[in-house]
Amino acid sequence: MNNVLPNIFNKHKICIICEGYEEYDYFNKLIELDIFHENYHIVLENAKSNGQIPAMYIDKFMNDSYDIILVFCDTDREPYNDYFTIKKKIDDFHNLTVTNEIIMFGNPCTMQIILSHFERISLRTHNKKVNAPLIEHLTGVKNYKARRDQREMVMNLINLDNYYLMKQNLVFLSQIDSITPSTNLLPFLKKLEQGHILWVTSLKNKLENPLT
Repeated sequence: MNNVLPNIFNKHKICIICEGYEEYDYFNKLIELDIFHENYHIVLENAKSNGQIPAMYIDKFMNDSYDIILVFCDTDREPYNDYFTIKKKIDDFHNLTVTNEIIMFGNPCTMQIILSHFERISLRTHNKKVNAPLIEHLTGVKNYKARRDQREMVMNLINLDNYYLMKQNLVFLSQIDSITPSTNLLPFLKKLEQGHILWVTSLKNKLENPLT
């Protein structure tokens, strides 16, 4: 009898640590859309706050259960102290400046990326009250506060067609994390879509053998 289940043991295991529920829900939706290459088995973890990201990252790395571990988070508000603390702790752990290859960010927040599925936008703040009218205009969700039911309503609107629209819209944003708005998500999506495993093996080797 043929084995009809996917053989995940031959895939490269990638853990993505998500800052919170919006990030987790969004990447889970992308996985549901089946846009990522079959070479990868992606596991999501919800840190539930940006302060938990470094410890979770270090724990996952030390457990050696994944080929690589990525992070998906906001820069949040200037002067981005929490975000830069995350970068510093991970870089210090590896004794390398490597977070530009690990951290996927949205400046000022992940909602910048999510709303780009519907229109080209430029958020200036992470503040949900300020962004609520635009969120309602683009999604129909009123008084958005990131409740579970509201997140589900927004995620249900994301599909393959507007996924490609989102990528077109993000092209116009900077990839420099100190600029508002900005995001470096596109290069990571490209790697995950194409399935060329050299970037995975190269990053894994760099982190496991920093002196070579």
